[in-house]
Amino acid sequence: MFSHVMLGASDLDKSRKFYDALLGALGAKPGFTDPKGRTFWRHEGNTFGITAPINGEPACHGNGSTIGFAAASIEQANAAHAAAVAAGGTDCEDPPGWRGDQAAGGLYLAYVRDPDNNKICLLHRPPKAA
Repeated sequence: MFSHVMLGASDLDKSRKFYDALLGALGAKPGFTDPKGRTFWRHEGNTFGITAPINGEPACHGNGSTIGFAAASIEQANAAHAAAVAAGGTDCEDPPGWRGDQAAGGLYLAYVRDPDNNKICLLHRPPKAA
């Protein structure tokens, strides 16, 4: 359904450091910056990018918006969350943990805000029981 996700960033260097840490913990290689100054990460067929806003206005977060990144395990979600906080992110929402009934398909979620206050979710969906 999606081809990519692009977020505006006020400080491209600070945001690149943040996303290199967060996405690196999920298995992505460091981002690459194109001649227009946009930085992209590609991993498992997905593309995520940051850019200075094209209209010249300040970057801002979407109130009520969340970008979710899949984690292969609880440990990977926790590692990505810790890497994001260490790289300038801010812990938000409830502490990382299970939401909903695990037996009914609960989710393991860890939330953090990036340097521009965008809300990021690290999500682990356990395999369904046979």
